[in-house]
Amino acid sequence: MTDMRSRKAVPVRDRLILALDVPDRDTALETVELLGDSVNFYKLGLELFMSGSYFELVEQLLRRGKRVFCDLKFFDVPETVARAVRQLKDRGVDFTTVHGNDRMLRAAVGEKNGLKILAVTVLTSLDQGDLEDLGFECDVEALVRSRAKRALAIGCDGVISSGLEISSLRKDLGDQLIIVVPGIRPVQNRPLDDQKRVVTPTEAFWNGADYIVVGRPIRDAEDPCAKAEAIQDEIAAVFA
Repeated sequence: MTDMRSRKAVPVRDRLILALDVPDRDTALETVELLGDSVNFYKLGLELFMSGSYFELVEQLLRRGKRVFCDLKFFDVPETVARAVRQLKDRGVDFTTVHGNDRMLRAAVGEKNGLKILAVTVLTSLDQGDLEDLGFECDVEALVRSRAKRALAIGCDGVISSGLEISSLRKDLGDQLIIVVPGIRPVQNRPLDDQKRVVTPTEAFWNGADYIVVGRPIRDAEDPCAKAEAIQDEIAAVFA
């Protein structure tokens, strides 16, 4: 296996991001309490945003010493994207996502002020057939590389990318971008749900991931804390 491991100075236990894809703040906080020190970094997405307690939850996580990734995938007219990012930049979160064209990315970058902007390349729930249905006449890897290069040129801090494409990004772009990889499935969780382009934690980090996002394999485990610690041990072994 080619060694494409991240050279960024990221604390090893912060490389695991838990997707808090739950319906409300109380359930989210129960999950955080259950996981304790096994997870330091949390991703909050659209489901929690629609619950009505999103920013209260952000503040509560920060008070507990956790890091926060606001995964809201902004996609709107550039001025609206800029205003949305402006609302986030002083809230103490680390990352947010933009899932749009170059003008939207530039608008977000113009307002980031310390907030790291991650450009979505191709959702991990999409495969080649899905892209063709959407009218893209290129393969997945070519589209991911194109979007990543444009994001870097625009001033984005990183990208969201499947673990299947990141080794080519590292070869092309080195360590210039933060690469966050969702769609992580430990070997025993390989039977797929709505994720199509997946890798294991070890594969993701050897391919060049800086961070991985894990949701259901931890949340749905019989012992979520033990599962999170097992993944943390797997990550530590990669960077030993």
